[in-house]
Amino acid sequence: MPVQSASASTANAVRVQDPSFAPMRVLIVAPALEGGAADAGAVELTRILQNAGHKAIVVSRAGRLAADINAAGAEFVPLDVATANPVKMLRNAFALRRLARDKRCDCIHALGRSGAWSAFLAARLTRLPFLTSWYKGFRDQNLFKHVYNSVMARGDRVVAVSDQLAQLVNDRYGTPWEKLTVLPCGVDLDRFDPERMTQERIDAIRHAWGVTGETKVILVVGRILRRKGHHVVVKAVDRLKTMGLKDFLCVFVGEDRGRTHYTGELWDLVLSTGTMDVIRMAAPVHDMPAAYAAASVVVSAAIQPEGMQRAILEAQAMGRPVIVSDLAAGTDVVLTAPAVPESRVAGLRFPAGDDSRLAATLLRLFSIPQPMRAAMGGRGRDWVLGHFNAELVAEQTLQLYAEAIGRPAVAGARVAA
Repeated sequence: MPVQSASASTANAVRVQDPSFAPMRVLIVAPALEGGAADAGAVELTRILQNAGHKAIVVSRAGRLAADINAAGAEFVPLDVATANPVKMLRNAFALRRLARDKRCDCIHALGRSGAWSAFLAARLTRLPFLTSWYKGFRDQNLFKHVYNSVMARGDRVVAVSDQLAQLVNDRYGTPWEKLTVLPCGVDLDRFDPERMTQERIDAIRHAWGVTGETKVILVVGRILRRKGHHVVVKAVDRLKTMGLKDFLCVFVGEDRGRTHYTGELWDLVLSTGTMDVIRMAAPVHDMPAAYAAASVVVSAAIQPEGMQRAILEAQAMGRPVIVSDLAAGTDVVLTAPAVPESRVAGLRFPAGDDSRLAATLLRLFSIPQPMRAAMGGRGRDWVLGHFNAELVAEQTLQLYAEAIGRPAVAGARVAA
């Protein structure tokens, strides 16, 4: 369970004693509480609300992050809101309506599409404000998908985690800008702090990966899903070998839920390209700060709009240079040329799906002297410190909820991650 800063604890104590302070009760509907962006977002929202003296009721399919919901002091209600079965979705809508009424909720906040349809109906039946959060850009390949995804644009307030994603929502659905709010993810800057890293932790990670000597580590983040572009990385790595690059290792650390054939296809690609010797598909890492510290560069090769990936923010917080596709992160997440001058860049960018450009970008980064790469990473940390501070994100989140339910914002509502 997170520890509040002294200022946050004092502020909360004052509000609880103040008879004018009325706790908000928010019903959060999340997909599965496993490890996706929306699942992690549910945990973050829960902590923000609970630490500020409010109440979160989280409805989701049970997953490993349910323990974090309980540790934050919130109420967890198991329900399969990730189903796409229309009958079950309708049944869930009535279950959410009863729950919202029984718990005297002030609003309903949906973080995933199937659950959002149930939450949308429940909100209309109870006449409660309905909020949605976009953590990625959903595929919009046909009319059915366009309509299915549209529920995420039907909120009384629509939250996007990046400017790039907010523009996508506006372009696709014409959502008025006054309904859109850009609310980034917060980063635990105490946990992801290079000054707190020890060489022993770094050595342990490198040993687990079989990294020796001065081997350059290309760390690829994100769950093993096609939209994350791991196949693009494999092809780029093959090109690096052909170009003669030596003494490097590419490590995939994303979670694999085994629900698609993609992992098998990825292994087939690794075998067919002869890159087995320079690619590791590692198990999920518990000490991610050390994993970032052990890397020479952190890569996201997403081939669909990602909005904002926590891993990219965390990597920058750890002072690592990053390489991202133009769909993996916007310039509000990673400072890259030509949006900023070379003296301000914190990473490099390449066109999504272009493995030749990714290979060239990796070569370019490795050709930069180490002090300049370190300076690039330092600029990334400074950017995260100034724009993704968890305490600032908490204030903005509480302000959003207050506006949504028509309540004056609580001054000084600061919450540590």
